[in-house]
Amino acid sequence: MIGIERGDQSVSVYRTQCLDEGSDSASVNLPYAERVVKMLLWQKGGWRVIVGGPPSVGEHIRRVYSKGGPRAFDAEFMANVYEHPFTVEITEAGKVPAPSEGTVRLGGHLEGCRIGFDLGASDRKVAAVKDGNAVYTEEVVWDPRNATDPRYHFDQINAALKTAAQHLPHVDAVGGSAAGVYINNRPRVGSLYRGVPKPLFDTQTRNLFFDLQKEWGGIPFDVVNDGEVTALAGALSLNDAGVLGMALGSSEAGGYVTPTGELTTWLNELAFCPVDMDPLAPVDEWSGDRGVGANYFSQQAVFRLAPVAGITLDPKLGPAEKLKSVQELLHQGDERARLIFETIGYYVGYGVAHYADFYELRHVLILGRVTSGEGGNIILQRAVEVLKAEFPQVAAKVALHLPDESTRRVGQAVAAASLPMMRTKTRD
Repeated sequence: MIGIERGDQSVSVYRTQCLDEGSDSASVNLPYAERVVKMLLWQKGGWRVIVGGPPSVGEHIRRVYSKGGPRAFDAEFMANVYEHPFTVEITEAGKVPAPSEGTVRLGGHLEGCRIGFDLGASDRKVAAVKDGNAVYTEEVVWDPRNATDPRYHFDQINAALKTAAQHLPHVDAVGGSAAGVYINNRPRVGSLYRGVPKPLFDTQTRNLFFDLQKEWGGIPFDVVNDGEVTALAGALSLNDAGVLGMALGSSEAGGYVTPTGELTTWLNELAFCPVDMDPLAPVDEWSGDRGVGANYFSQQAVFRLAPVAGITLDPKLGPAEKLKSVQELLHQGDERARLIFETIGYYVGYGVAHYADFYELRHVLILGRVTSGEGGNIILQRAVEVLKAEFPQVAAKVALHLPDESTRRVGQAVAAASLPMMRTKTRD
């Protein structure tokens, strides 16, 4: 048994099996356990790992997730998120603490005049929403990862809010969806802020959304991980729960709405969850690990597959423009581009089957910039084919969905607008 404790003292428990330590094949326990722990850390999040089982497995996890170990990035990341030293404890299976999960009800508030924004690494989106209807949406290319001044993020987001506000009689609340880890509206870690020096991140970026809230008169202002909003968008559009959202953008964002309709306190950072166990799988440029979701369910997969398909991308173009150029080739009937999206569809099929081992699912919603245009339909078709052929039990209980084009691109911004709860009755 493997227990993962988070910052709110919630504990998640995963039960699995391993070979007897005396077995000739016992060595396979170690890589298997490491990949399961890695999956659980990025799915659930946590600063403490409790390994209940053979001591050799626990010692391996402790060694791998230590300073200087292969998974030092993961251990340091979790320590930063939960502001607690990362710890691996070894015990017997029966002594792993009982599960104690936490959930939170956010979103679904449609009344009044609201603004929602969605911050990705390549573009920022904003939506003006009145009584649940989007009256204005906008997409703007930006480059947050290379910005060293925290004021860049403040000014860019504030400019988007001002643009949306011009299309509303007043603004009652603001909700945001953003890449990274957010706890109580504060960024803890995020690729959007990688260019900001740590002293400035700690003193300015952590209060970014509180400063924006002050700029907007203290109205309700909630910001959560973009993956959670992906799942929320799916639950709202499907009028159902048990939804995993997969946003294929500059990286992979994931979010989950439980079968009872709640968001979890989990991380759901699927970009770092392992999906390919090949020791020669592509390396993630940030974490340094191989075979994680970011390399398969994002525009990074498009760029990696393009030269294999025989497509040369202009190095002078930014990521958004490179993706658009491949999508334009697909629109023109280029079979090389079609192969790229078919391959990503196969990835998605196997990925969903893997995620179904860790999530209780009824629906998987696939959206994000990579799914725009005909590419999204190809990805969906191939993913369904994989599930039906290879994982019929999963295919029978999990439905895959591709939203309409508008929802794929700006649906997260619209759903984000529904995050805050009104403190007072809305104005007419």
